[in-house]
Amino acid sequence: MNISIKGKHVDVGEALRGHVMENLTATVAKYFERAMESSIVFSREGHLFRADISVHARRGTVMQGHSTTDDAYTAFDKALDRVAKQLRRHKRRLRDHHKSQPNVETLPAHYSIIASAGEEEGEVLADAKAVIVAEMPHEIAILTVGEAVTRMDLDDSPIMMFRNRAHGGFNVIYRRGDGNIGWIDPKNTQ
Repeated sequence: MNISIKGKHVDVGEALRGHVMENLTATVAKYFERAMESSIVFSREGHLFRADISVHARRGTVMQGHSTTDDAYTAFDKALDRVAKQLRRHKRRLRDHHKSQPNVETLPAHYSIIASAGEEEGEVLADAKAVIVAEMPHEIAILTVGEAVTRMDLDDSPIMMFRNRAHGGFNVIYRRGDGNIGWIDPKNTQ
């Protein structure tokens, strides 16, 4: 995990830096072995020290905590406790989601990867034929929208098709360019 420790108008000494590295690494590794990065910023608010921690545990999962006390070590420890609580809750949600997975109903489907038609990206040829690069079996799960979003995040996939448990229709969710989730629901509104 890449750890960045900075101070705003505060000198972060080697002892504090060692305390942060040791405790942060141990706490995050307890819940996520391969966390991506973390940043810690120490600053002053009057006579008090403020510690802001941000942990990027996995794609789309950022935990943040802060604390303000009269000691930099105590401020860091309290902020780390808040982050640890968030990590623990998130890990529990992931574990509960994985336990419920065997009961998910699925439908057989076919998944194909099609090569682009033109030689240059964006070039479209009217008479070009699609070239299928790969064909694989795939399963479409019967889920609620919330379960589908969670599964898409866990699979680290940009898009997912599923059958909506509420009305039985096929739906698509996808990660938008702005980071939000888009949902296509062509259910019958008649």
